[in-house]
Amino acid sequence: MPGRRAARRTALFLLYQWDLTGQPLAALYEGDIDPFSRDLAEKVADEAAELDQAIDAASDEWRADRLGVLERNILRIGIYELVHGTVPVEVAISEAVNLAKRYASDEAGKLVNGVLARIARERVA
Repeated sequence: MPGRRAARRTALFLLYQWDLTGQPLAALYEGDIDPFSRDLAEKVADEAAELDQAIDAASDEWRADRLGVLERNILRIGIYELVHGTVPVEVAISEAVNLAKRYASDEAGKLVNGVLARIARERVA
């Protein structure tokens, strides 16, 4: 079983394909998908509309439907982990920023950090 960081990456790739193609997640599984990746991808996909509303509310300039597919799904994963408290706030933000920097750009990392930090602040306030 891969570590959580690798599992998040797998979930991101599944969500990317799902979002881009519109195919059901189950149709995108190839080989053995670890349970954490599958569970995270399925839960994020199930809540995508609500997660996109959170992106819209927390982002001053970018609505979810205007974001790149990678950035949108990285934010969905990060928000899901923040809202459901599956990991500490710092971990959720750090993992999402790392995904954005690695697979999108440094600018995407800044966007992800800003949106998730705002959501985290509002949840605490």
